[in-house]
Amino acid sequence: MMIDRSRCTSGTIMATLQDERTHTENIIKEQPDENGVPGDLAPEESPRLSKNAMKKAARRERAEAVKMERRAREKASRKEKKRAIAAKRAAGELDEDDVPKPKKPRIVGPPFGGRVVVDLGFDEKMTEKEVQSLCSQLAYTYSANRQAGNPFKLLFTAINGKTKARMDSLSDGAYQRWSHTESWEEGYERLWAEDPAVKDTVVYLTADSDVELTELKPDETYVIGGICDHNRLKVRAVRLRCVQAVLTRKEKNECYNKATASGIRHARLPIGTYLSELRTRKVLTVNQCFEILVQWVETRDWESAFYAVIPKRKFEEHFKNSKKDHDPAREEPAEDEVHDEGKLVLSIEQLEEPEGEA
Repeated sequence: MMIDRSRCTSGTIMATLQDERTHTENIIKEQPDENGVPGDLAPEESPRLSKNAMKKAARRERAEAVKMERRAREKASRKEKKRAIAAKRAAGELDEDDVPKPKKPRIVGPPFGGRVVVDLGFDEKMTEKEVQSLCSQLAYTYSANRQAGNPFKLLFTAINGKTKARMDSLSDGAYQRWSHTESWEEGYERLWAEDPAVKDTVVYLTADSDVELTELKPDETYVIGGICDHNRLKVRAVRLRCVQAVLTRKEKNECYNKATASGIRHARLPIGTYLSELRTRKVLTVNQCFEILVQWVETRDWESAFYAVIPKRKFEEHFKNSKKDHDPAREEPAEDEVHDEGKLVLSIEQLEEPEGEA
């Protein structure tokens, strides 16, 4: 294109040159590539995914499909129930007491302020099955905190090895997205790494402590030992009763020794004070211990907290049986009275949860 510069202003010349440049670029874009496809229509090369990324994507798709199917079934079930209730009401056969009442909205107050740490630094002491059970307990713990009226700040420390692999595999690492919850690969010692004064506010909960916990304070951190052994250690202890006396305290009380080695305070739940009639020892799961703390925050009453987590009938049944069978003149140490490997314990046999439920 020829431009008569004598009849054009500088602005007109610049606009004309810009039009020519745009026209040239459009021609280049329309040139076909080696496959005969115009350049602006040629597909962009997508980045290749790794095998792990492809597996995760496939898992997400399957999980989403299962979720949609479940929601469809639940929706159809709700509609069917409504139709059945409407039909009974129209026929005059409906008892209004049998109609499900709408759930009351959960009243959520301000967070308690205190923090609960689950110490997962026992990974090498557990089998794969025990790790699976522990991870289920962590999920129940989060659920209890999510439903609490005054939730704690929840922290999982030393999450490594088999435990981390298991948690990462559940719903594509959903635990990393849990509200009011943090996860550290480092141990709980990181709490006071920057401020040594924080160390004075940390309390490790262990049944082997000689200090009884009387109350929870919003400016303190309470550590629960995250370990599960499914009574494997109890069986071993029964077989080795003759040599138990020579076992060192370190071999018996994992959490107590961690607390003393770290130089932090330790305490036990006041189980003996409020449940003194119970004789045998029983392990509390991580979520049971946490739920007791949650209940205490809501009621400020330890006895109510214990009975809210553990059904009262269990205690009554055990008390009747122990009273019937107990002979003080022939009393011997119970075979299942073993050290708890640092876990919190409660004196009752029937509280054993079936494997897979914890």
